[in-house]
Amino acid sequence: MNSSSNPTSASSPQPPSPVEKGELVTSSKNLETSPPSLPERGLGGEATSDRIKAGIVGGAGYTAGELLRILLHHEFVELGGIVSSSNAGNPIYQVHDDLVGDTELRFAAALQGDEDVVFLCLGHGNSKAWLTQNPLPETTHVIDLSNDFRLEADAEFEGREFVYGLPELNRSRIQQAQSIANPGCFATAIQLALLPLAQAGKLTDDVHVSAITGSTGAGQSLSETVHFSWRTNNVSIYKPFTHQHLGEIGESLAQLQHELAVDIHFIPYRGNFTRGIFASVYTPSDLTQDEARALYQQFYQDAPFTTVSDKEIHLKQVVNTNKCLLHVQKLGKQLLITSVIDNLVKGASGQAVQNMNLIFGLPETTGLGLKAGLF
Repeated sequence: MNSSSNPTSASSPQPPSPVEKGELVTSSKNLETSPPSLPERGLGGEATSDRIKAGIVGGAGYTAGELLRILLHHEFVELGGIVSSSNAGNPIYQVHDDLVGDTELRFAAALQGDEDVVFLCLGHGNSKAWLTQNPLPETTHVIDLSNDFRLEADAEFEGREFVYGLPELNRSRIQQAQSIANPGCFATAIQLALLPLAQAGKLTDDVHVSAITGSTGAGQSLSETVHFSWRTNNVSIYKPFTHQHLGEIGESLAQLQHELAVDIHFIPYRGNFTRGIFASVYTPSDLTQDEARALYQQFYQDAPFTTVSDKEIHLKQVVNTNKCLLHVQKLGKQLLITSVIDNLVKGASGQAVQNMNLIFGLPETTGLGLKAGLF
């Protein structure tokens, strides 16, 4: 199944509003839609008909495991090649043992060659090398989960134009895209906390961010800081003021608020839990609390996964889901926005599937009706 979209330039002019009205894909919250009528899919992702055929490269990592968990139960997807050079021939459930009983598919040494979309779940810096060594047909969509193509300077590569895949910002461009640069996890949480202010031209002073992430944010490779005896009962900072996601955050905010001239002071923390991001974002503002909440609620009124909560929020509300919850409050002169996401779902694989849905003309919530485990 191929989409009918055409590639679009990553540098093309942007409309003033990130949420387009009257688009083909309806994204209004709490709106029941009738998805396209497609043939039945076999158990475990096996192909039974002409559907969206999805391949995964780098199939043994955390983000690939989350993709498999979602795509195996996506009603309009069949799985193609699940590539892992170190696991080729082995059952997928031997690595992703949460999938025991869900599939008998095996890792492969290469893609099958007829995939409609390929998800690249490779380490940062490796996607460019893989695409150079493994050219894909122009008709094959690529959704890259690394940071190789997120910045405007890197958006064109080997004849492909990568659109920055934050649906709350670039929904209409994503619908027409051939290739997607999936946003970073911290970048997603922080941008969703700031986009309404940028849209309103209200980012007029420096922004301060403290955000903590679970150990899965470091990936599956072993290191001292993911070792249980180091991580448990422990908290630490890393990359203060220099985190690699600052670049994409700045470009997205400048897309909405031109000539943006504020600094973002970001302190990332390692948390002693496995998944989730909790970000506290604050900046001086002349908005009242009611004005700020109204601004945020209006901006996200058609964003199915981003919700402005009247109550204070916490991580357990979003873990294992594609949600972002925001809470806005005014304390003295400071506007404080808290933002929570699951770093592996809305911060990675769930957002990648959301982008795939938009590309192929499906409701963007398809396959993503995931429930948090609160207790």
